[in-house]
Amino acid sequence: MLAAELHSHSSLSHDGRDPIELLLGQAEAVGLDALAVTDHDEIEASLAAVEKAEEYDLVGIPGMEVSTAAGHVLALGVREAVPPGLSFGETLDRIRSLGGIAVVPHPFQESRSGVLANISQETLTAADAIEVYNSRLLTGRSNRQAERFARRNGMPMTAGSDAHISEMVGQAVTRIDAAERSVDAILDAIREGHTTVEGKRTPWRISFRQAAGGVKRRVQRRLSDLR
Repeated sequence: MLAAELHSHSSLSHDGRDPIELLLGQAEAVGLDALAVTDHDEIEASLAAVEKAEEYDLVGIPGMEVSTAAGHVLALGVREAVPPGLSFGETLDRIRSLGGIAVVPHPFQESRSGVLANISQETLTAADAIEVYNSRLLTGRSNRQAERFARRNGMPMTAGSDAHISEMVGQAVTRIDAAERSVDAILDAIREGHTTVEGKRTPWRISFRQAAGGVKRRVQRRLSDLR
């Protein structure tokens, strides 16, 4: 069984803080086998992390978090950027055409771009997997809803820390019964539902720091664009 972090953000994300080296170092320190850096609508840092992953005894999974017209979708296994703004169905088709799998994070958290604000539950079943544990939770209700939905519809389940700072990498872990220690084997195992999930809540002080830091970085970037 491999332990993977499937949802993390680097400084390339508009609300991320740390370079990939800190994310990789944290993943190694907490005993993970694989890490996916999934920046918002950006893939360059993820590809760089894949190149460096072996130095940290990790499998680097390329990917990104795509802002679809419906909400967020994780594209795992892609090595080209999936454009934002496409419909939910078009995004899934594009991800698969690039050899990846489509995992829907926090689908029931509409305030955080969960897709169920804009698509039906029937449409959601077209995804390859559902993130049923996201560490950035308030009450845990949306995670429980996601797990019930996945079980009811026989869908593969994943977990993700949704880490925007390196300390949070590994808060939520997907255990993957993969045939070998490789990206392709990991994606195949997720697609086939050979996963279990575990995780814990991001501490409130960290959630606040992440949010405050994200606002600060967005303001700085906007000011920079105006110069």
